[in-house]
Amino acid sequence: MKLKMKYLIAGVCMLIAFASCKKDLLKTNTNPTAVTGDKYDPNFLLTTTQLMYTGSTDFGAENWSTEWGQVSAFIQHTASTNTGFYSGDKYLNAVGSFGVYFDHAYIYQVQPVVELYQLTLNKPQYANLHQMARIMKALIFERLTDLYGDIPYSSAGLGYYNRIYTPAYDKQQDIYTDLLKEVSQATDSLNANLDKPTGDVFYSTDTTVQISHWKTFGYTLLLRMAMRLTKVDPATAQSYVTKVDGLTMASNDDNAIVQHELGNETQNRDAWSIIGNDPLDLKLCRTYIDSLKFNNDPRLPIMAEITATGDTDPADQVGLPPGFIIGGSNPATDITKDTSYTAAGLDGYSNLNDNILSYTAPSLILTYAESEFLLADAAKRWGVGSVSAEVHYKNGVIAALTQLAAYGGSSTISEGDAETFYDTYVAYNDANGLNQINTQFWLSTVMNEYEAWCNWRRTSSADNPDGYPALMPTNYTGNVTGGTIPRRLAYPPSEKVTNGANYNAAVALLTGGDKLTSRMWWDSK
Repeated sequence: MKLKMKYLIAGVCMLIAFASCKKDLLKTNTNPTAVTGDKYDPNFLLTTTQLMYTGSTDFGAENWSTEWGQVSAFIQHTASTNTGFYSGDKYLNAVGSFGVYFDHAYIYQVQPVVELYQLTLNKPQYANLHQMARIMKALIFERLTDLYGDIPYSSAGLGYYNRIYTPAYDKQQDIYTDLLKEVSQATDSLNANLDKPTGDVFYSTDTTVQISHWKTFGYTLLLRMAMRLTKVDPATAQSYVTKVDGLTMASNDDNAIVQHELGNETQNRDAWSIIGNDPLDLKLCRTYIDSLKFNNDPRLPIMAEITATGDTDPADQVGLPPGFIIGGSNPATDITKDTSYTAAGLDGYSNLNDNILSYTAPSLILTYAESEFLLADAAKRWGVGSVSAEVHYKNGVIAALTQLAAYGGSSTISEGDAETFYDTYVAYNDANGLNQINTQFWLSTVMNEYEAWCNWRRTSSADNPDGYPALMPTNYTGNVTGGTIPRRLAYPPSEKVTNGANYNAAVALLTGGDKLTSRMWWDSK
């Protein structure tokens, strides 16, 4: 499937790219009906890029294998007794799963966004579309480098244009320097008086505010990227936080959302991959369920259900403890021997609610709640910004609850109920501020597992080795991390074969090699 897709993409690139023949030969041999770069509408590529960011059309394989099979369990949003499909809570050497996102992202995301960038470069009629291409390109590469560390960046996706088929791996520090520059410049350059791109899935429903939405999206993305540098380069982080003060998302109306529809190209990739493969073995983790229960969190009946019975009663929800299987020779990891084991067996543990895990459920790409929590962190940590940590934190909590209305049905929590929850259970306590802020961030990013994991790693340090929230790692027999939560994903085995020299050079820079425990640049101890 991957090989066929690579050839298909190469064919499309040949169709839409400019030929480099001499002028007289070009005139003689040009097919007047051919689809070339000057005839192709790049707005379609914006649509493709945004949809593929939520998951590929290869049955959402990377969503299932990498995000839900591994990362969601690293961060203890989920757990499973199935070590074949969902082994992330046991830190096993699932080398195939680790690299699925890498392989799919370069095919389904990087190639179209680079093409979008190239086709809109220096074309005034696509001025805003080109800036959106720069922002989308940065969004895509941010996630890739956050998961793996050093990756092909500056030469990636340029096989046709520059004949680079084995791209070198750029250092993460260099990547982040360029990402911050690109997003900053692109967002500043967006102009409401210029073109209104028609292929925009995020914000095209109202063209009168489309560009202003993209500006708040860009500045919020810039905030997120800057806060990745919390440990490794706090001065740069603070400078960018200061730049975007007052320019980031101001309400849930600014949220970047892909609203999915039925159909292979448009349906929700998480639902497609999980429901289509093995939905029942993926349980919500006890850490997550107990956190919601502890504060009588109104999100619990929206996020969780006992699928076998359709029960959403908060009192009946039970999270699966991480690191267990059914049976085996070690009673310490046999869930049937654990005191939490339910009378209904595995059926008695909570799954994701059907309203959340649905083929037509939205994908929340970047939200006001995330923005407010990051601003709260910066205000608490460094005293940066014009608004206090407490105000940002409260805004984030309320937004995180009320944003669930995007899922429709019974998912709506009123602002009044959110205010009551805040005042009663999670009101800001400055002495515990960073923990509160980032625990609420963790609770709000279920369904955005990569981001939850990135933020958890960002907040762990020598002074706070467990991160926020403090997660207790498992120590399942045969794990490859020494019983610690993974810090990165291993590169796919295919890189050793197809790009061996550059892969080896990148691995040589990793302390400990291509392992889950190796630290990337921004995740310093």
